[in-house]
Amino acid sequence: MIATGRTWTAERLEQLKSRFDAGLSCGEIAREIGVSRNAVIGKINRLRLSRVQGVTTRQRPRKAPLRLVTQHDILTALRAQPPPPAEQAPIHHGFRCSLVELGKGTCRWPISDPGARDFGFCGDKSVDGLPYCAAHARIAYQPAAAQRSARR
Repeated sequence: MIATGRTWTAERLEQLKSRFDAGLSCGEIAREIGVSRNAVIGKINRLRLSRVQGVTTRQRPRKAPLRLVTQHDILTALRAQPPPPAEQAPIHHGFRCSLVELGKGTCRWPISDPGARDFGFCGDKSVDGLPYCAAHARIAYQPAAAQRSARR
């Protein structure tokens, strides 16, 4: 769209300055004058206008940030518990569930080889936020230092 007349007349400039000094936003000024918001912003910058220190902007109430429990927090809590002795670790109870039977709160640790007839998944109750039960999570998520020492 090509403008045939001057966009910024003396009257519009006075309106711009008075509305700006009154503390209106650029969008509100633009609607009153009949120009785009970007035109108002550009003209304010070219005129080097600045807000009066006494005028405060609207403060939005800040929301407290949500505290999400991360996987790191869950694993740290798991490692803080003393691991059960190897003979008491409930690694496999004899119950296996198929891929179809896996639910949201079940352990997804694979048991046996995928091609074998007796292949299945642990199926015990998983730790909240992890795909495995506590015993399998200790196996799956080991600290990096422990992994390095185990490789030597």
